[in-house]
Amino acid sequence: MATQSFNQFPSYPEMIYEALDELNQEGGANKSSITKYIETKYGDLNEDHSKMLSLHLDNMKQNGDLIFLKNNYMKPGPDVPAKRGRGRPPKPKAPLPPGAVESVESAPPKPRGRPRKDPNAPPTSKKPKPAPVPGGPNSTDLGSTTGRPRGRPRKVRPQPAHDDDDDVEES
Repeated sequence: MATQSFNQFPSYPEMIYEALDELNQEGGANKSSITKYIETKYGDLNEDHSKMLSLHLDNMKQNGDLIFLKNNYMKPGPDVPAKRGRGRPPKPKAPLPPGAVESVESAPPKPRGRPRKDPNAPPTSKKPKPAPVPGGPNSTDLGSTTGRPRGRPRKVRPQPAHDDDDDVEES
């Protein structure tokens, strides 16, 4: 006879695969239909069932065991559309035959961003700043060359309007 207990349930990935096989929907099955199938087959598992199912679905999706498309989970296969977005693998490129000349379309893409500095390039010299003459037209307390302070000007509070009638006390 079998040595396994009848109260043991299969692991969550096995239950998820079984639910997807049994539901056999064209676009995959959503989380609620997988949950309903597992609950009808195995009964109420425990109060953490929904958390564990979500955790395993996410792990299987991250590992590539399941594909999540249009709010449905499905097994990967040849008829399943390719994954879009950051995790999509690059398109395979056919190798060029020997002696072929590369055209603009087959050339490697232009690098993005600012080019790196050449470590062998000589250092660039900076322009020396003229020294300010004390008491000259460009000397200020703030060190500015135009005579105006740097930055945004201070916010000035508007003075409230004084009404002469309000200041007189009534007797």
